[in-house]
Amino acid sequence: MLEDITPLILTYNEACNIKNTLQSLTWAKTIIIIDSYSTDETLEILKLYPQIQLFHRKFDTHTNQWNYGLEQVNSEWVLSLDADYIVTDELIAEIQKLSLHSSIDGYFAKFKYCVFGKPLRSTILPPRQVLFRKSQATYIDDGHTQLLEVKGQSSKLSAYIYHDDRKPLSRWLWAQDRYMVIEARKLLETPNSELSLSDRIRKQKILAPIIILFYCLILKGGILDGWRGCYYAFQRVLAEVLLAIHLIEAEKLKHDSAASTEKSVQYQ
Repeated sequence: MLEDITPLILTYNEACNIKNTLQSLTWAKTIIIIDSYSTDETLEILKLYPQIQLFHRKFDTHTNQWNYGLEQVNSEWVLSLDADYIVTDELIAEIQKLSLHSSIDGYFAKFKYCVFGKPLRSTILPPRQVLFRKSQATYIDDGHTQLLEVKGQSSKLSAYIYHDDRKPLSRWLWAQDRYMVIEARKLLETPNSELSLSDRIRKQKILAPIIILFYCLILKGGILDGWRGCYYAFQRVLAEVLLAIHLIEAEKLKHDSAASTEKSVQYQ
């Protein structure tokens, strides 16, 4: 089945990650890369892989970027990957055994988060539908990221993908700050009745960082991974703190805008 699959990857300044990802895709006849005009060594690395078809598109949203990428794929099946995902040998072997004539239109894969190349015992990353028939799929917005909608039946793969992000802290903070602006807007604009329990907790601002620290270190066993488990837990806490700050900021701006409007009406 591998010959009927095209990996699809989005990139922007992923020089520290993309080589490891591409090394796990040497089996692919074609790899589609949608680059948002990288300014680091990403493009130089991509030139080393002849099976890559490179497209440039200015980034606006993840959803638009992914859907543009789907338009460039000519194979029946797509393997959508972030630039810091590594497809394990076990997953490749499992995919190779899948039947082309199955009624399944999409497959979810599980993840193991890596800290400096070493996989942790567990992660808070949920399974993601990464392998799917192009004709049955489209991306829609979901907070700071995107959600893949696949028509038809889906199944689960048993092997893992490694999420091995080697970006420096400064770049990670830059990305998280952008993400949390969008995530805060989603939480504030969505009625509580339509939010999940976890999102309602995040909307309270104070509880989420404390809960995520306990969840990562204790419930998910991160403390057993030593400093790497603590590193991952602190990353997730910092992301939740950034979200809380953006929620406070957005609520304050909304309140000030409403007060200004009310005062303007009074003076008319």
